[in-house]
Amino acid sequence: MNSYDLIVIGGGPAGYVGAIRAAQLGKRVLLIEKERPGGTCLHWGCIPTKSLLKCAELYDQIQHAENFGLKVSGVEFDFPKVIARSRGIADRLAKGIEALFKKNKVEHLTGVATLKEGRSVEVKLANGETQTFQPERVLLATGARPRLLPSVKVDGEKILTSREAMVLSKPPKSIVIIGGGSIGVEFASFFHAFGSQVTLVEMLPQILPFEDEETASELAKQFRRRGIQVFTETKLEQCETSANGVKLRFSGKDPAAAEMEVEKVLLAIGLEANLEAVPSGLLKLEKGFIHANERYETSMPGVYGAGDVIGPPWLAHVASYEAVQAVEGMFGVHTPKRVTIFPSCIYCQPQVASVGLTEKKAKELGKKYRVGKFPFFALGKALAAGDNTGFVKLIFGEPKGEILGAHIVGAEATELISEVNLGMTMEATRDHIVATLHAHPTLSEALAEAAAASVGEAIHG
Repeated sequence: MNSYDLIVIGGGPAGYVGAIRAAQLGKRVLLIEKERPGGTCLHWGCIPTKSLLKCAELYDQIQHAENFGLKVSGVEFDFPKVIARSRGIADRLAKGIEALFKKNKVEHLTGVATLKEGRSVEVKLANGETQTFQPERVLLATGARPRLLPSVKVDGEKILTSREAMVLSKPPKSIVIIGGGSIGVEFASFFHAFGSQVTLVEMLPQILPFEDEETASELAKQFRRRGIQVFTETKLEQCETSANGVKLRFSGKDPAAAEMEVEKVLLAIGLEANLEAVPSGLLKLEKGFIHANERYETSMPGVYGAGDVIGPPWLAHVASYEAVQAVEGMFGVHTPKRVTIFPSCIYCQPQVASVGLTEKKAKELGKKYRVGKFPFFALGKALAAGDNTGFVKLIFGEPKGEILGAHIVGAEATELISEVNLGMTMEATRDHIVATLHAHPTLSEALAEAAAASVGEAIHG
């Protein structure tokens, strides 16, 4: 029973994908997960939040139905049903993963796993029993969880992490979101749509700190236009619960953010690795995450890592890619690759998506480049759809016109970015984008126009 080729610890996008790929290679695989397969992404992240955001987007659109010549009155929302829909989708997909395990003959055990010296794995089951395994290889895919502030006590009622925020019984009257990264802006968009007074606070000079400056500035402008307060270069100094909610004190450049009292606070300041499966000192860490070499192998021979637990970028699609590469590498299919080109997608309204270098990074690297921008307000499809805010920004190297980066803020940005991502993977150039016939009318025309704009040849811009 202990003769496994691979034991995977963690059932999220890295864990379950890695387990299935190993099974496809004819290996005997056991996956250990303390909850249901799917991990944070499926149960408490990517999937349920996108369900919530879609509900928020639809409700917001109905509020502005008159812009389309439609008369709608008496529209209300059932917030518990909004939440229940997201939970139902997560449950359905979890069942799908379990079916994939059965199809691919991946064995699955529910329990808390601990890596031991000599690559053994100890598992504590729900009934209190303990089992020990000695596999040929181990893949650590335990993911990450919301990072907390030592001075702020999360109580799950007034002070929340993203996990509590997505199962509230009703939208708060007022909420301060501390952290302007992807999680923060998505929840800001969601709660605002359902009537909450939202304040978004970021310590760094811009929200979405890892995105292009122009993209972040445009999103902040659109948020403020809709009534979401946005404060940057603002640091939390004090946070304490009161009878009415939470009292906060900040320091920063804007006096308006000095003191606040709100119903709830959401901490969205980043992630930290889930290391419960790794006893202290057993493996080498790097900035709080498990160190993995170019082959995804950790400091213990035969033990590999993939996904959020080995550090950024903390993206589900990157985690799955890493797991496949790690598995194919450990079993000799090919030399594994580390991810270099990957899309970042943020599902607030308006959406934000990017791939490759920001303009700031291109300057820092001393790249010679051209920028092409095209606004959605000049695009027929965007006007017809009633969603024409934002722009496409493409960065091309000179003199060959290779794609260095792409940054989109606006309608369906998270879908449009795939064209550029494919282009970068195939080493396409500006000329390839311009020469590709984009259907009319579509939002994707903005990509061709932006590419042409980089050399002053945009037709409609």
